[in-house]
This record gives sequence, C-alpha cells and structure tokens, in this order.
Amino acid sequence: MKKQNLTIPALMDRPSQPMLVLNGQLVLRDRVVQGSVGIVDGRIHSIFEHEGGADKGESEGQSVARFLETYSEAVVIDAAEKYVLPGLIDIHCDAIEKEVQPRPGTLFPLELALLEFERKLPLHGITTMYHSLSLGVGLSLRGDHLLTGMVELIGKYNERRSMIRNLIHLRFEVSHHAGLPVVERYIQEGAIQYLSFMDHSPGYGQYRKPGSFERYVMKNQGVTMDEVKMIVDELAERRKAVDSDRLRRLGLLASEIGIGVASHDDDTPEQVDRSIGLGANVSEFPITMETAKYAAGRGMSVCVGAPNIVRGVSHDGNLSASEAIREGAANIICSDYHPSSLLSAIFKLAEEGTADLPLAVRMASLHPAQAMRIDDRLGSIEQGKSADLIVVGRYEGIPWVSDTIVGGTRVYGAAVRY
Repeated sequence: MKKQNLTIPALMDRPSQPMLVLNGQLVLRDRVVQGSVGIVDGRIHSIFEHEGGADKGESEGQSVARFLETYSEAVVIDAAEKYVLPGLIDIHCDAIEKEVQPRPGTLFPLELALLEFERKLPLHGITTMYHSLSLGVGLSLRGDHLLTGMVELIGKYNERRSMIRNLIHLRFEVSHHAGLPVVERYIQEGAIQYLSFMDHSPGYGQYRKPGSFERYVMKNQGVTMDEVKMIVDELAERRKAVDSDRLRRLGLLASEIGIGVASHDDDTPEQVDRSIGLGANVSEFPITMETAKYAAGRGMSVCVGAPNIVRGVSHDGNLSASEAIREGAANIICSDYHPSSLLSAIFKLAEEGTADLPLAVRMASLHPAQAMRIDDRLGSIEQGKSADLIVVGRYEGIPWVSDTIVGGTRVYGAAVRY
C-alpha cells in the first residue's frame, strides 16, 4: 500500500538552531532508557543512552559532549526526572466543533476557533492532530457549509504557519448522498488525510439501543421530540438509498493514494466485513468485544477512546477500552472529544498494568502513524525521523507537559515545578 504523500505544514518560527533534550527517560519503541536526544535541521540526529555515567551514542559513537562541541549554538532543554516521548498523534478528535459552537446556537468565527484550539494542543502533548470534521450528520455544527469552510481554512492556514501538524479527518455520513461529490473532490485534491464512513442512524452502531439516538439529539442539539421524529424519518429514507458501490469506489480511491480509511461504530463481525469491503484499514470504536477481536483478527487497526480509559467506562455504555487493550483487541487510542485525556490515558494504562509504558505510548504515536502510513517520518524516537517530541513530568500523579517540540521547533515551554 502507498504511504500518504503528507505535506508537512509550515511551522511557526522554523528552527534556526540545533537542540539537545538532555538527560530524560526516553520512551523508545520497546524500552525506557536514561538518555538524551540531539536535534539538527528539525530531525532526530542522535540518540544517546547513558549507562553508568558514560554515553552510549547510537549515531556514529558521538557523546553528548561531542554533540555540544560540534553544535555549540544548540538550545538545551533539561529533561532530568522527566519522560521524553514522541509527539502524540491523534487520529480522531472532534473537539474543534465545541470550539466553534460551545453551546447550541452560539457560533464563533472559524479562524478564532482554529487558532484557539491549536494553542491548546501542545499543552496536551499532541503534535499531529487529525481534526475530525463531519459531513452529512446535518445537526448543529455538522452542516456542510461549516465543514467545507473549516477544510479550506485549515488548508490555507497550513500554507502560512502552524504550531502543530493540522490535518483533516473527514467523517462522512453514508446516507448523505449530496456529499459524495464533495468527498471525491477532497480526496483527489489531497485536501484530506483520513476518511471514515459513519452511519448515525437509529438502530445501528452507537445508536443501536432503542431511543438512544433520540435522547442524544434532544440533549445535545436542543430540539423538540417532534423535530427529532422528523430527523429520524428523513434519515430512514436516506439510508434506504445508500449506494454501496459508490462508497466502495470512494474508499478504494482514498486507499490507493495513501489516505487512511476507517469504519465507525462497527457492531457486528458482518459489519466489519462490509467495512473492509469499503477499503477500511481502521475500525473506530467497535461496540462489542466480539466485534473488536474480529476486526483485529482481520488485520484492521482498532481505535478506542482515551476518555473511556481515563473514566473507566464508555459514556454510551459500550465496550471498555481498557478491556479491549488487555484482550489484544485494540492497538490505537485517540482523544475522541477530550484532547487532554490522551496523555493521561497512556500513563493510566501503564500504572494499571494494562500495557507497559512503551506499548501505551506506541498506541498514541507509532500505531496511529502506521495506520495513517506516515510512520517513516513520525511516531517514534528514531534517528532520521522528524523531531516531534514532548517532555513530560508528573504532578500528584498527573502527567504534565513541560516542553513540546514539533519538527525541531519548540512550540511550547513552561517552567513548572513538579
């Protein structure tokens, strides 16, 4: 399969100096070691493992001292008593929608929402965000004009500057027939980097329990029961006319050019098979353990939500994310709707023994990078990869980010006592 032809967005304050992240607990692919990371030209140049006071350089035998001698102008970030992780890659987060519309009927300018939301992400350790934008749900912010406006805004914004890697996860409601040409155009133009197929119809997936769809819409959108009934009736009619062949062509087109494709809320093994038939390589939020295991057994990446891990329960009463990970039925975690939960979920998984720390970190960095086919550049602390790193301390057991580096640029730094 082709890898994404990912255009790395222009970063604010491009690096002009080398950098050294000094003396931290480096979380590598398969182990945690005391060491330092040297950064040159925005990439990981050297990894130094410190053993017994000596430096074991993994790049041409260099030592930290030799690195600083060679790059005397290097910026030094002290990571003593802190962890150094690869930057987190969040493939599903729709929190930007709440930034645009924090309450029903209260819309804020898209430009303001994007800038304010982006500023928060380095604090949470997220260096690559696949902003999840919905096309075809037809409720609240998820209207077509706001979706297309945000896609175009992020594209233009990335050409000028950015703090992190702002990418787009287009969530397409399969019954939204008028949106099919929009999705096809976005795929062909390279305007999106991830595509998922959704079916938010009553009786299916997340809303398979009777009345759950109606309750959700009334609570979150502020509509009446009569209005909900109209929405349900309209959805039922549109769903009858879903063109599976055209959806399949869209999924295969995306896959062929290296765009990750996902299903959403698979609730049976049969639905997993249908999703694979649409070109999906990721199953997001499977509803049951049986379904999650089946998807994993079919070779799909299985993505579960960090809020589910942190809270210890699904907000919809569905599959436990931690249990799925323990059973080997999930290998990616995303923030879903709560960005700060991603880093907390990593450390909770490790503390509870659900996964060791390197594995927990991989689930929010390397594994999503592999699913999105960008792991040759991002997702782990390895020589030659982009220097996307976060330095993490702990305060009363809670992980806190003190420094965030994206492409060799320090985009966030805070003098925090732990």
